[in-house]
Amino acid sequence: MGFGPKFLGTCFFLNAMTDDQLLRYSRHILLPEVGIEGQEALQAGHALVIGAGGLGSPAALYLATAGVGRITLVDDDTVDLTNLQRQVLHTTDSVGTPKTLSGKNTIARYNPEIEVVALQERAEGEVLDRLVASADVVLDCCDNFATRHAVNRACVKFNKPLVSGAAIRFDGQVSVFDLRDPEAPCYHCLFPEGGDLEELRCAVTGVFAPLTGIIGTVQAAETLKVLMGIGESLSGRLLLLDALNMEWRSIKVPRDPACPVCGARHATASTKEKITQP
Repeated sequence: MGFGPKFLGTCFFLNAMTDDQLLRYSRHILLPEVGIEGQEALQAGHALVIGAGGLGSPAALYLATAGVGRITLVDDDTVDLTNLQRQVLHTTDSVGTPKTLSGKNTIARYNPEIEVVALQERAEGEVLDRLVASADVVLDCCDNFATRHAVNRACVKFNKPLVSGAAIRFDGQVSVFDLRDPEAPCYHCLFPEGGDLEELRCAVTGVFAPLTGIIGTVQAAETLKVLMGIGESLSGRLLLLDALNMEWRSIKVPRDPACPVCGARHATASTKEKITQP
C-alpha cells in the first residue's frame, strides 16, 4: 500500500523547479517512477535523522544529494578520531567539533540548496515530540535502545514513518515501521523494551567500516521511497545482512496485538472501523 504524497500536475512542477535543479536531479527525473513530481516531493520533504554517526552519515548524505529539502540532524556527541573509520560525514579537521555541525558543513559542500538544521542535544522528552511531529519521516540512526524506543513511541504518537537501522561487528539490519498504516508493526513489536536483548557498542565490539555505509544507504533509499510514495517499503519486514559472508535475509515482522506502545492505536482504529460499518 502506498502512503506517499498526492502529486499535482506536471506543469506546476515544471514551473516550480529551476534550470539548475532540473539539471542537478536529471538522473532522478529520468526514472519514470520518480519524474519531476517525485523530485518535487523530495524537495518539499522534511527528514529527521537521529544520530550523525556511522548510519546517519551515509543516510544524511544521500538524502541531501537526492534533494530532500530539509534535513534535521540530532546528535549530542562530538567528532572523535575513532569515528573517522566509518562516519563519512566527518573529516580529520572535524575532530572535537559537534557531529551535527560537522555534518551540516559537509552536506553544504555536496548540496548548498538543502536546509540543514543541526541540533547538538539528546533526542528525548518534549524536544523529541516536537521534532517528530514536524517531520515527514524519521530515521533512527542511533546506537542505544533507550533512544530507539523513545523515538518509536514518538513516531507511534504522531503516526510518522520510522526507518530504523543498526550495525555492529559484521551484522546489519534495517526495517521500516510505517505508523501511518494501522496494521503496521512498531519497533517495540519486534524488540520489546526491557526484553532480553544485549546492547552492543562499537567502542567495545567493533564494527566493519563499510557495513554502516551499506545499512545507512538502505535507510536513505527507504526514506526516499516513503517521501515519494513509490515501490514497496520494508514495512512489515526486517532485512538482515551478514557482511562477512555477504548474505542478505528478509524476515516478516508481525504486528503484536498486545503491544503496549502501538496496541491502543490499533484498538482505536479497529473500533472506528466497526462504527463506520453499515
